[in-house]
Amino acid sequence: MTPKSQKWMQLPRSIAIGHGMIADTARMCTELKLGQSAIIVTGRKTRKIAGEAVSDILASDGFSTDIAIVTNADQENIDRVIDTARDVFFLVGVGGGTVIDVAKLASTMLDIPFLSVPTAASHDGIASMRASIARDGDTVSVPAQAPLGIIADTEIIARAPHRFLASGCGDLISNYTAVLDWELAHRLRNVPYSEYAAALSRMTAQIIMDRAETIKPELEESARLVIKALVSSGVAMSIAGSSMPASGSEHKFSHALDRIAPEPAMHGEQCGVGTILMMYLHGGNWQQIRDALQRIGAPVDACGLGIPDQCIIEALVHAAEIRPERYTILGTGLNEEAARNVARITGVVG
Repeated sequence: MTPKSQKWMQLPRSIAIGHGMIADTARMCTELKLGQSAIIVTGRKTRKIAGEAVSDILASDGFSTDIAIVTNADQENIDRVIDTARDVFFLVGVGGGTVIDVAKLASTMLDIPFLSVPTAASHDGIASMRASIARDGDTVSVPAQAPLGIIADTEIIARAPHRFLASGCGDLISNYTAVLDWELAHRLRNVPYSEYAAALSRMTAQIIMDRAETIKPELEESARLVIKALVSSGVAMSIAGSSMPASGSEHKFSHALDRIAPEPAMHGEQCGVGTILMMYLHGGNWQQIRDALQRIGAPVDACGLGIPDQCIIEALVHAAEIRPERYTILGTGLNEEAARNVARITGVVG
């Protein structure tokens, strides 16, 4: 085997999904032989929702724990967690995407394992080898280690506002256009491509599309479905060794909105709207994407995102500037007239 054909894959070793699964945290840590001391990385709100519970569960089983509060996914917060965790054996990220990304990056830099304990199903970072971090005024995606274990308590996740679950669905449905972009880059730029990772990524999007009618607020079965799909999406990225199975032109659009919009919406919400726009550019069934997002209760236009129409146009014009090395259907970019036409035809702007 030549070095060029060799690849490392990092996949979660243990995954627990279901009602009351948070109670199995100590058991998973013991079975994974993680050691006896940990830092619980959590947020101000998620500390009350589940962070303190995880700490108590571990402490009652003989683990030594402390809690580190995260406010933003930036280097300052990562450094603070690293300073707190230099003498422990593992980290537990308990919260949403910001918390888990900080725990993921801090554990990577410390070279210790971490567990992912999501309190909401808002995006696929709960299981992936990538993390989003604020840097120089932008949000950038950087490599990190995958969680060694995932504990997704569907009782907790189902209690989160439905907007979080709908955002997760938007992030998953965006896999459709991400894979189309990946295939395009493979054909036109000879970018490495994995049929297995692409098929798994598409499957996760299709499951959400097929079950859109059943994804309802405060329903544990909905939380279970979305969490399983998010984990599968994260695994697809690990198999590919990049985020390309789940991040293409629609993610570029979302990151451009983060720069441009006065108050950006949630990441998955923006990616869902971006998928409508990019599926139109790919010549696919963008109406089907829009209809599924509507059934789930996710935004499908600028009004639903709470973002001015002109920001949508500007984001479409400038989206190709985000990660320009990643080739997508956007090519070198749209001019303003083309962007306005795409947004109007798809109904994203009035």
